[in-house]
Amino acid sequence: MSELLVHKIVRQLFKLKSCPKLYSRLASSSVEKGRQLESLNTNGNNIHGSKKDISKGPSLEHFIANTVSPYVLDNKVKKDEAAVPFIKDDDLLGLGRKVYFDVYGCQMNVSDTEIAWAVLQDKGFVRTSDITQADVVMVMTCAIREGAEHKVWKKLHYLAKMKRRKMSRGVGPQMKIAILGCMAERLKTQILEREQLVDIVCGPDAYRDLPRLLAITENRQAAVNVLLSLEETYADVMPVRLNQDSVTAYVSIMRGCDNMCAYCIVPFTRGRERSRPIDSILEEVRMLSDQGVKEITLLGQNVNSYRDTSDSQHFGLPDLSIKPTLSDGFRTVYRARSGGRRFSDLLDKVSQVDPEMRIRFTAPHPKDFPDEVIELIKDRPTVCGQLHLPAQSGNDDVLSFMRRGYTGQAYRQLVDRVRSILPNVCLTSDFICGFCGESEAAFEDTLALVRDVQYSMVFAYPYSMRQKTHAYHKLIDDVPADIKQARVEQLQQEFRRGAGERNKSLLGHNHLVLVQGPSKKGTGTLFGRNDGGLGVIFPDTEVTDGQTMRKPEPGDYIVVRITNSTAQTLHGEGVEISSIQRFNGQADSQ
Repeated sequence: MSELLVHKIVRQLFKLKSCPKLYSRLASSSVEKGRQLESLNTNGNNIHGSKKDISKGPSLEHFIANTVSPYVLDNKVKKDEAAVPFIKDDDLLGLGRKVYFDVYGCQMNVSDTEIAWAVLQDKGFVRTSDITQADVVMVMTCAIREGAEHKVWKKLHYLAKMKRRKMSRGVGPQMKIAILGCMAERLKTQILEREQLVDIVCGPDAYRDLPRLLAITENRQAAVNVLLSLEETYADVMPVRLNQDSVTAYVSIMRGCDNMCAYCIVPFTRGRERSRPIDSILEEVRMLSDQGVKEITLLGQNVNSYRDTSDSQHFGLPDLSIKPTLSDGFRTVYRARSGGRRFSDLLDKVSQVDPEMRIRFTAPHPKDFPDEVIELIKDRPTVCGQLHLPAQSGNDDVLSFMRRGYTGQAYRQLVDRVRSILPNVCLTSDFICGFCGESEAAFEDTLALVRDVQYSMVFAYPYSMRQKTHAYHKLIDDVPADIKQARVEQLQQEFRRGAGERNKSLLGHNHLVLVQGPSKKGTGTLFGRNDGGLGVIFPDTEVTDGQTMRKPEPGDYIVVRITNSTAQTLHGEGVEISSIQRFNGQADSQ
């Protein structure tokens, strides 16, 4: 095959690798055409006059360094696929090498780390909590804000120095440094070429490829795989929890996002939205229940737009008659998916797994809030009465610039509807201060929203412009940094004022609290969270469990009478060790 033809085919294939089926068809077609060109005469001789059978020679796969993953096609493990070229099966084994994980960013990054660890543990790697003993250091990164990236750069320089010291001593194998997650995809060229700080760059959809990437680095080569997928959900990978003793856990139900908010880089670092099949999620939830986990949080960039359109032996074919609906006053910049199992269907199934397991979910977009979800929260005691409703701003012009798809009035109407059905619901939210074009008057609208809603928790951040986003290309970051920070502080003060007043109304009430462990506020106290997600501190003393007197342990539900409060924490006295069913007036499950 001519060199020019090989280059043309390779370029074509790399453009199509995000679509495995089309890639495979094109690869087969292109190779066949190339072989036909080799046989130019009727005698079967190739252009060099040889009569060798080209079909017995190397295929095109051997000339492409980073081909479509042999591990995943249509979300199924293909164990009978040929191994990656030039890498033997034994090269993929960890052989007891120690891996240290350094995690930055959101809960989704924690979930991703557990997926990556499951892949590596399956190959014989061992996890260590001592970074100085690590043979491989994997940094799970976040690219949402500039501050998060600065922390990672600082850590990478520290790790590079550690690596050089180990090399100079010549003790043990050479330490490998891997950068995973969103920052890996966003800054792959800078990380590998300019800084030369790491051995491996692995994007959010390439964790299955980690053993191969590590094998490549054994020849002192850098390895990279940051291809985004339209199909990868890791549905068949059972995550291995980093903290096996924790009574809480995260369960990822979807990946990517289609919202394309003007400020957000997630669609560019995590790809298009795709949902994990319900039966895969239920399998993980059951496993966590068997392990003694008492609270799970369903994770996704936009959980309530979840749509399982896969065929399932348990749930039948997707119902294509179900059309997407949006709350009044909300719109999208994309065409919403039709059919399939919706988030309310998933929440219904998950809530039936264990009558003593709490369920939370984050983060929903305010546009996707049908009444079925709110009613389900009301009817199921296991589904917590806490909703995260990211507002980002209270001003219509800023919301329009952000491409959020709603007005301040539509958001307020949603809050009113939620509270009409769930009067005691705890609402939390995200806000961006100092977005492009935000005036003092616009910021006052945001303060008014915080004042009126009285959130239980608010997460506020100064705006940080990200490359690739709509704002980067179309808007001007015109609010000075000091004003952004001042607005963050002002918003937090307004939140604390309202939350403080709201929490005072809880004094004297009994709350069911999931015990998580010792409190950091002082010896002799325990910490847990109530149904609304508020932190509760109470004495580590004996209370009745209905039969004997004993001290509460992590994983217990304890009734706490609230005696004092601050804007973010409740304090109380333990009454009795109970259960979700008993506390809600139902008989304990047998």
